[in-house]
Amino acid sequence: MRTLLALTAALTLTPALAASREVTLDVPGARLAATLQMPDGPQHVRPPVVLIVAGSGPTNRNGDNPLSGPGGTYRKLAQNLAARGIASLRYDKRGIGASTLADPREEAQTFDDLVNDARAWLAWLGQQPDLGPVGVVGHSEGGLIALAALQQATPARALVLLAAPGEDIGTTIRRQLAQNPANPPALVQEGNTILDALARGETVTNVSPVLAPLFRPSVQPYLRSSLKYDPQRLIAAVNVPTLIVQGDRDLQVRPEDARLLAAAQPAARTFLAPGVNHVLVPAPLDPVGNLSTYANAQLPLERGLLTAVVDFLRSELR
Repeated sequence: MRTLLALTAALTLTPALAASREVTLDVPGARLAATLQMPDGPQHVRPPVVLIVAGSGPTNRNGDNPLSGPGGTYRKLAQNLAARGIASLRYDKRGIGASTLADPREEAQTFDDLVNDARAWLAWLGQQPDLGPVGVVGHSEGGLIALAALQQATPARALVLLAAPGEDIGTTIRRQLAQNPANPPALVQEGNTILDALARGETVTNVSPVLAPLFRPSVQPYLRSSLKYDPQRLIAAVNVPTLIVQGDRDLQVRPEDARLLAAAQPAARTFLAPGVNHVLVPAPLDPVGNLSTYANAQLPLERGLLTAVVDFLRSELR
């Protein structure tokens, strides 16, 4: 494993005012909407381009989330990439933002759909005559989606994982349930029993009210489909240059996750960003102050992290 260390800085690369255009893509069961952002400045001849894959929940193409606020993580990333000659496409996941669903019921959605959508966008980018080599950048759960998408042939020639999980969702849920001191043993056991049933492809109709937000029957098809994706197994099979990026003040994904990914794919490069949190900005140690950065659209992405990502993409997408 090759490890790079960056000093935390509250500066950013110069944001770009690049030309962008709205595009749509019809896929089975959905119409996806996206922003294609071209590099700033003079006309570039077939610039490299990356697909930005958003994290979990109702996070839109810009990195805004109604639960945590309008932080704009992916908009900031796209602007900084454009300032350094790299185009990007960031999209609303199906059912989010301007992307629509043929069947909007929660029980009709699966993780496989998100994987196939990312793969469809990569194919689309590879077919554009005005764009050059293609890469993919996945943030948080978007990293798992990107890893799964690359298990089949795509035009992608480079992969960046930003704060991506290093263990499967079932392991994460079991660990978090067990580590929460507010959860009595019976509740932890119920959660484990439900996960065992979902892993067998079963539906659990009786769920305690306290666990219903996590295991309600309507979300179980999504959980069942996501349980089979193990990021360590997936990254071991990836055969494109890979950069693993992780901040040490991330409250959602641990530095241990980055180490697990790196151990599974020794050829990957790892960038550890001191003082950086889950939304890729410098953050204080205290959890309240850390979380307050999520809704601050004016905070720049951490400079060292940006430099590492840009340098990697430039070197691999030539």
